[in-house]
Amino acid sequence: RDYRYSVISNAHGEVCAHYPRHIVLLERDNAAGRDPFESTVQVGKLQDLINRSKMARCRGRFVCPVILYKGKHICRSATLAGWGELYGRTGYNYIFSGGSDDAWADAEDISEEDSALRNADSQLFDKVRGHDIKLLRYLSVRYICDLMVENKKVKFGLNVTSSEKVDKAQRYADFTLLSIPYPGCEFFKEYKDRDYTAEGLIFNWKQDYVDAPLSIPASVTQSLSIDWSEYQSWDLVQQTQNYLKLLISIINSDDDSGLLVHCISGWDRTPLFISLLRLSLWADGLIHVSLEPSEILYLTVAYDWFLFGHMLADRLNKGEEIFFFCFNFLKHITSEEFSGVKSQRRKSLPPGFTLEEICMLKQRDRGSTTSLSSDFSLGMESSPGAAGSFTYEAVELMPAGAQAQATWLVSASDRESRLEEVRSAFLASYSRTIGLKAVPPSPSGAIGGLLEQFVRGVGLRGSSTL
Repeated sequence: RDYRYSVISNAHGEVCAHYPRHIVLLERDNAAGRDPFESTVQVGKLQDLINRSKMARCRGRFVCPVILYKGKHICRSATLAGWGELYGRTGYNYIFSGGSDDAWADAEDISEEDSALRNADSQLFDKVRGHDIKLLRYLSVRYICDLMVENKKVKFGLNVTSSEKVDKAQRYADFTLLSIPYPGCEFFKEYKDRDYTAEGLIFNWKQDYVDAPLSIPASVTQSLSIDWSEYQSWDLVQQTQNYLKLLISIINSDDDSGLLVHCISGWDRTPLFISLLRLSLWADGLIHVSLEPSEILYLTVAYDWFLFGHMLADRLNKGEEIFFFCFNFLKHITSEEFSGVKSQRRKSLPPGFTLEEICMLKQRDRGSTTSLSSDFSLGMESSPGAAGSFTYEAVELMPAGAQAQATWLVSASDRESRLEEVRSAFLASYSRTIGLKAVPPSPSGAIGGLLEQFVRGVGLRGSSTL
């Protein structure tokens, strides 16, 4: 409704068996009154690069653009495939290479035959990952955020996947790599077992398989007042909040670079953050501007989660309720600190000026070297006033090009109410379709946590009574 777009057909899973049957490439934001940010990506060229590169990533889950924001592509994928993926899970070469990645263990006595084999394998990785890099560059992706808590995923003593951060040939050195380890879906059984309470729930970073430390270039974090050295002491709420702030900061940087988010397979942690990003930007009025709360909920549940392969039935059976966590977590990101609108640019509206007067000044003073309008476009924040009128709260000063237009912003209170509407709609739908599993009541008769979330979410009980 809000975009010009093309569709990549995946009707029979020929592109990827667990990606949507219709993969949407957003090309231009057509919302009225907004700068016409436009992607330079052509669907034919993109499809060719996808077909060439998909072997590079686990389960063939290639880098796929899913959100268009200010002309930047926010993408998702699985992590890089290791030997097991390229040669088959039980392939001869994989078994007898010891499951190593494209870098072999150092050894002094390497036969010529072994050396030739290793060179051939290295060339295969050069080719496959080379296509992956071409796809990333075509999508103008610069930032790669890796949510894995491992450097490589190990099963049965073999490395079954890899990641950009441990590519020994440094093929991804030109990208800005961010290792932001986040617990996998199995951790969310603890969330459920704690009566769906994320506060105080801290991941055990001392487990043997956890070997990927948090690593973020200082240039990326300088605008955020977060002590990243404390990440292992954060509970699930703090960790998710801080990672989301990081992603929002990246996509609001001044460059034109896109972002890739991935975990291992890309169907649990990845949709969590893609969904939160989409909902946060929508709540600010920055994307999908015509969609109502029920519509954006439908879009993100269907497209970001189910059509990209999230196995809800399996996760529910195991009690790994990361899907529920995502939408219930919206209550923790309603404040302006998560807003995509740069609050530091906001200035007070000059006293005594109406919107009409500001617009008249803009027209009258166009071209003046001293006028406000010649160097800036005006973005107003509005709140409903009397019928047919608005009360103007603030104005954002933004550098404007020749085609810049007025941008209507969403106030902090509107952001909160929009996200609460989405959360309430989700809780109501979740209770009807999946059902609520309240914990046994406490001696005081207090209602169970999940049931309490539902009651509050649909407005049956005010938060002040909790």
